Amino acid sequence: MNSSRRNFLRNSALAVTAAAIMPKDMFALAPKIQRVGLQLYSVRDHMKTDPAGTLKKLADMGYVYVEHANYVDRKFYGYTAPEFKKLLAGLGLVMPSGHTVMTTRDWDAAKGDFTDKWKYTIEDAATMGQKFVISPWMEDSIRKDEAGLKKFMDQFNKCGELCQKSGMKFGYHTHEFEFTNKIGDKNLYDYILDNTDPKLVIQQLDIGNMYNQGNMTALDYMKKYPGRIESLHVKDEIKSATPGEVGTGYESTYLGTGLVPLKEILKLSKQQGITSLIIEHESYQGADPLDCVKIDLQTMKKWGY
Repeated sequence: MNSSRRNFLRNSALAVTAAAIMPKDMFALAPKIQRVGLQLYSVRDHMKTDPAGTLKKLADMGYVYVEHANYVDRKFYGYTAPEFKKLLAGLGLVMPSGHTVMTTRDWDAAKGDFTDKWKYTIEDAATMGQKFVISPWMEDSIRKDEAGLKKFMDQFNKCGELCQKSGMKFGYHTHEFEFTNKIGDKNLYDYILDNTDPKLVIQQLDIGNMYNQGNMTALDYMKKYPGRIESLHVKDEIKSATPGEVGTGYESTYLGTGLVPLKEILKLSKQQGITSLIIEHESYQGADPLDCVKIDLQTMKKWGY
């Protein structure tokens, strides 16, 4: 996550089968991975200059699911929701999730309701047929303000209720600060999980952003909070000569070639029924982003996903 990504984010401010005489879960089947998708931020420059052509190339690679990272003035990459849905459908693509930042300003305290702007966000996500509406950021000013943070978590829950009315779920996507910022005696991510309703707010864990941050790994969190994480950003990391994407000294690379224990994480994700696996590749070590995400998909298929 580089500075331009940070600025963009700020500004866009199971089938169980059992014999009747046996225990119910004796022959429980591992849930099928339904969505190995791509976060379109991985090919952000291509999407900026030629969204339709880029999506065609992704479809030709074998991608079926994509996750957006660009919703501005009620448009996805310059297309209205009906237009973008038609474009995707024509290529055999589906967009079950998307990233749009929800801030404290999206709640109108005087009216006790969300702003029209945020209501349109949910409406357009529903038009797209999204399952998840995911906010991938949190304002700096609120991260250590416990009183303000508690109100914001209430807003998360209210947004979950709003999304439910359209058959969707609201979710939050992690970076690195959730695992290093403290609220009292716990880190920010534990606070988020402890103060949101699991029935209303799902979690999308970015296993790359959090690498080597805090004293718990992605595997630790998945084990500590089973059922809370419904989506993963699948990302591998290598040591970087620069601060890296989120200032941790690491940057993303081809899946299976870095430091993240991906196979263990993916195995546990299958056991826990996590069916949304979103590939994200933000740094390219000189390669073309389209070539990177093509190889990443091939790797996931080779691993059986």
